[in-house]
Amino acid sequence: METNFLAEIHTKVVHFPIALLTIYSLLEIVGIVFNKEFITKSALLILCLGVISAFLAVLTGNQAYSVVTFWNDQSLVLLNEHQTFATYLLWGSVLICALRIFVTLKKKFNSPVKYVFIIFAIGIIFLVYETGIHGGNLVGTDLFNSSIEK
Repeated sequence: METNFLAEIHTKVVHFPIALLTIYSLLEIVGIVFNKEFITKSALLILCLGVISAFLAVLTGNQAYSVVTFWNDQSLVLLNEHQTFATYLLWGSVLICALRIFVTLKKKFNSPVKYVFIIFAIGIIFLVYETGIHGGNLVGTDLFNSSIEK
């Protein structure tokens, strides 16, 4: 695939992990609080899809970074904050997904351990928010928009 293609689709691809990981978090919390197995199983599926889409978002984001020809101090600060939160979100989601699959396969999700996943879900919502805010601030600057190679 061409590098510029991946860079150009980053702003479109990022909406998938934002939506999927947010929906996962909400379903996980509702499913646990109301003890609805169907909802928690649906949440796990959506989490897996969210992790896959997060990998794609990070891949396209790295390509978007590589095609920008000019970075000043302000845009670099915004970029570093965005990358930091995106990295925490990606690897945190991978870890939570792996733990969630493990707990489900071991049939331990009905134990009190499931309440820990409420905390994880809240953490994912926080990281999605922070990543999105910092990415939106970065894209919203003329520093970024004026320096993309066409």
